[in-house]
Amino acid sequence: MLIPYMRLLLFISLLFSTLHNWAQLDELDKKRFMQLEDSLEILQKKVFFSKKESVRFEANKEFLALWHFILKDQKSMDYPFDKLKKDVSLLMSPDKKFRIITWDMRKDDQTYFYFGFIQVNNTKIIKKGLFKKETNFQYDVFQLVDKSPTVKTPENHVSDPSKWFGMLYVDLIKSDEAFYTLIGWDGNDKLTQRKFIDILTFNSDGTPIFGKDVFKFPGKFSKRIMFEYASEVSMSLKYIDNRKQIVFSHLAPNTLNPILEGQYQYYGPDGSFDALEIKKGKWVYEPAIDIRKEKDKTDNVKKPDPSKQTPLYKPK
Repeated sequence: MLIPYMRLLLFISLLFSTLHNWAQLDELDKKRFMQLEDSLEILQKKVFFSKKESVRFEANKEFLALWHFILKDQKSMDYPFDKLKKDVSLLMSPDKKFRIITWDMRKDDQTYFYFGFIQVNNTKIIKKGLFKKETNFQYDVFQLVDKSPTVKTPENHVSDPSKWFGMLYVDLIKSDEAFYTLIGWDGNDKLTQRKFIDILTFNSDGTPIFGKDVFKFPGKFSKRIMFEYASEVSMSLKYIDNRKQIVFSHLAPNTLNPILEGQYQYYGPDGSFDALEIKKGKWVYEPAIDIRKEKDKTDNVKKPDPSKQTPLYKPK
C-alpha cells in the first residue's frame, strides 16, 4: 500500500507545482518585459506628474492600452514590474491565484478616478478517475472599470470588474476562508478621504466579484467596511499577522458637539484602536484593543483606557 500512496503524493505535488509555475520566464521573456516596462514607466511619469489634467488623462489612455496589451500574455503574471511600484499598486495573492493592479488619477477638483486590472490563474484540475486527473490551463485578465461616482451606498455595493467601486488597493490578505480581503484607499474629495476593507471572491466561471457579507460589525450589514475622515489627517488601518487581526484607528468627531455626528470632514482618530478578527468565517468586530507588544513575565502594565489616551487628531 505504501507505493501507490507515495505515487499519489508525488502526483499531487507535481500538479501543485504545475499550477504555480505554469508561465515561468526565460531570458527572452525577461528582456521583452523589461522593454515594455520601460515604455510603461515613460507613460507613468506623464500620468502622475503632468501639470495639466488633460495631459494626464490622455497619457492614462495610452497607459491603460499598453497595460492591456502586456497583460494579455499570461507570462506577464510572473514579471514583477518593480520600476512601477512607486505609483502603481501590484498585489499578488499568497496562493498565486491572481494579481490585482490598481492606480489612482487625481483631478483638478481634488476628486479621483481609479483604474486597474486583475490577472487570474483559473487553471482547474479535473478528476478523471481514482488516480487520473486532467489539468485545464486557463488564464484570464479583467479590466477594472470604476463606477464609484454612480454608487450611492459603497458599503453595500457588490459587483464584477465592469462595475467596480474604484479604490487603490494597498494590502491583500488571504485567510483560510473562501475569500480574499483587500485594504484600499480612496482620496474622495477635498473634504474627506476614505479607507476600505473590501472582499474579493471568484464565481465558478472565474469572474472576480467584489463585496461579500462576511462582517459582524455593530450597526452595519455591510459587504465591505468604509471609514471616512478628514482629508488632512491620517488613519491607521493594517493587518497585523502575529495577531491575525485587522487593526484600525477608532474615528470620532473632533469635538463632542452632537451636531458634528456624521459630518466626516470633522472626523479623525481619537487615540484608541479597534480590530476585526476572523471567527467562523466572518470578520468579527473587537472594540478597544491594546496594540502594544504582547505581555511577558516582566510586564506589569494594564490595558490602556481609550478615554485617557492622547488623541492623534487635535481640532484646529
